[in-house]
Amino acid sequence: MASQLLILDKKQIQQKIDRIAYQILEDNLGEKEIVLAGIWDRGYKLAIRLEKVLREISDFKLTLLRIDLERESSKLIETTDLDQSHWKNKVIIIIDDVLNSGKTLAYGLGVFLNTPHKKIRTVVLVDRSHKIFPIATDFVGLEMATVLKEHVDVIIDVEGEEDRVYLS
Repeated sequence: MASQLLILDKKQIQQKIDRIAYQILEDNLGEKEIVLAGIWDRGYKLAIRLEKVLREISDFKLTLLRIDLERESSKLIETTDLDQSHWKNKVIIIIDDVLNSGKTLAYGLGVFLNTPHKKIRTVVLVDRSHKIFPIATDFVGLEMATVLKEHVDVIIDVEGEEDRVYLS
């Protein structure tokens, strides 16, 4: 097994989540409702954690949306746990754990392209800076340059007990 280097511990991950929540709050002053669209599974768990902080610091009505993607497919194949009436004409924030090539976020964005919305923003915990898709991240916990052979492992749970980010 390759050696693992701890990049973020439990406390640091929570600090990143808290900071991103405040950035979302600032970016959406005056909004009444926000849809947190987490990409299954770690992006969705991160969305749950962001929702918890946003409920404490804001008055937004928050809708949590789960996006399931066929990541290995060459075309967009997705399902969501809510129908589009839940995100129509609202602010949408797409959330994932790691941005590598940008394909997953691009596919996540595709879910919302045929529905009117106010704006779409993206959140990632770690941006590896290897984009091959024209995806920009709006809110990032940690941006780091890695070599393609390296792998970023995110371990995150809903309660935050086991949170860790490793580079291997």
